[in-house]
Amino acid sequence: MFEPRLAVASLSGEADAEWGLAAADHAGAAFLGGIALDEPAREAARQLVARDREEFLPPDPLAFINEQLAAVADADAGIRPGINVRSTTVAPIREAAAICADYDAILEINAHCRQDELCAVGCGESLLADSDRLAEYVAVAAETGAAVSVKVRAEVDGVDLVAVAERIEAAGADAIHIDAMDSESIVGDVAAATDLFVIANNEVRDAASVREYLSYGADAVSVGRPSRDPEGPVFSRVAAAVAECEPEVPP
Repeated sequence: MFEPRLAVASLSGEADAEWGLAAADHAGAAFLGGIALDEPAREAARQLVARDREEFLPPDPLAFINEQLAAVADADAGIRPGINVRSTTVAPIREAAAICADYDAILEINAHCRQDELCAVGCGESLLADSDRLAEYVAVAAETGAAVSVKVRAEVDGVDLVAVAERIEAAGADAIHIDAMDSESIVGDVAAATDLFVIANNEVRDAASVREYLSYGADAVSVGRPSRDPEGPVFSRVAAAVAECEPEVPP
């Protein structure tokens, strides 16, 4: 799906094209966003802004997605973009995915954010307990020809993450982006149960954490906050570790 096997993970209100391109020397993918697509999701994002959280709230979210992906494409930096999106309805997912397909970008459905405002309208991690709706989102996105990832969180009460992974794979997902929390072994469980491209996230800070996730069967790792400083020590350590773990290419 991308190489090097390092992604930078979306940061609320920060992860735009400029941010992604800053990591292009070391990362294989940059997940921009998250972007609230429909009005209930946008109202939830406005409530988050009201309590001092950064959010992307462009007047036209689909035009913003197109603009951001065009900026990455024009830079020709060799990094694959993704767009992390939130929606309470299907139609905007389809439209965003169609734009992603035009740019060979990854449409990433956000089933991860746990803020009360987002979960109350049916976005974020609430989707993990509503696998029928999550699978519908995946299916309509995949129909556009876009690569589809789902960002998920471990340790959500009542949620069997392996069953969710199997469900989204059956619906057409290509990847799963797992915030492992304190359950790193869930990465191995999902990798063993599916053929999804598994991106492992959470406390990826050094060679030991990179090797741990890859040993569980992750295909790639991602970093969030360290991506703010792509020349900094943490990002540099992770990038070096990923490079050391790259599989050898036969002559």
